[in-house]
Amino acid sequence: MGNILLVAEIQKGKLREASLELVAFARKVGAATGRDVKCLVMGQGVQAAAEELAKKGGAEVYVAEHELLANYNVDAAHAAVKAAVAAASPDLVLLSNTPSGWDLAPRVAAALDAGFVSDCFNVEAEGADLVFLRRFFNGKLDSRLRATSLPVVATMQPGATATYEGGGDGKLTKLDLALAADACGTSFVELKAAEAKGVDLTKADIIVSGGRSLGGPEKFQEVIKPLADALGGAMGASRPVVDAGWLPHEYQVGSSGQIVSPKLYVACGISGAIQHLVGMKTSNYIIAINKDPDAPIFEVADLGVVGDLFEVVPKLTAAVKTAKG
Repeated sequence: MGNILLVAEIQKGKLREASLELVAFARKVGAATGRDVKCLVMGQGVQAAAEELAKKGGAEVYVAEHELLANYNVDAAHAAVKAAVAAASPDLVLLSNTPSGWDLAPRVAAALDAGFVSDCFNVEAEGADLVFLRRFFNGKLDSRLRATSLPVVATMQPGATATYEGGGDGKLTKLDLALAADACGTSFVELKAAEAKGVDLTKADIIVSGGRSLGGPEKFQEVIKPLADALGGAMGASRPVVDAGWLPHEYQVGSSGQIVSPKLYVACGISGAIQHLVGMKTSNYIIAINKDPDAPIFEVADLGVVGDLFEVVPKLTAAVKTAKG
């Protein structure tokens, strides 16, 4: 049996939260199957990020530093992963389901002659087998894919699980890379970042979302936002709200919006279409407020309130403010 290698990502010089979520997946599978967890951190000037990962459950962290890794380059990144694979001897390689993960993971799988599963929201150990869970038909169905041979390369959805809560001293192992610019078929030109708008719901601990039944954009400011502010959280919305132009797309929770997993999710006037449930049903605690007692949202809610949101939400907001003094 091999080990587990996860490929961490560095964004603006810092370890991405999605990489700590990979640690949670790797630790769970490792504990169930006896596999050791190994990590790869690559870039330039990434010593601090590697040390952070080692202390947050990364166990043994391979550090690949090179000037060609300062900015994402698929050929240089692939060379770093190959070096880490040679050192770690993994039979499971995990990457985040991000743009760089989409680009890099298939190349790694092809080089290893390995199985490849993309966009997974969970991975489980069933005896000696690895089972990967992913959604298809726009989230209407869940599939369970059993690995019939190893190794396997998989990309995991950011936000599909909480970050690893444990710790540990871990250790760093430096990888020596013989990389030359003329050996890379690609070169970094520039990074164009979209203008930041709204909030990043994937990082919010508390989200209060509203649906089409609010009736108009002004109701989000009058009803939903006050509760979100009182709780110290962020405001979200269902797809029909965004399609109607009431709120920008960055507020949309769902399979075609943002996949979120906050500590608390409050759904106000959201019936619970599968597209929305896919985006929030892994939340730690879900409160649903809806007039329809048969609304699908109640099937995933930890606490359901059958009532008029225009009566319930303002009273809940007032109660929160009173409790906070």
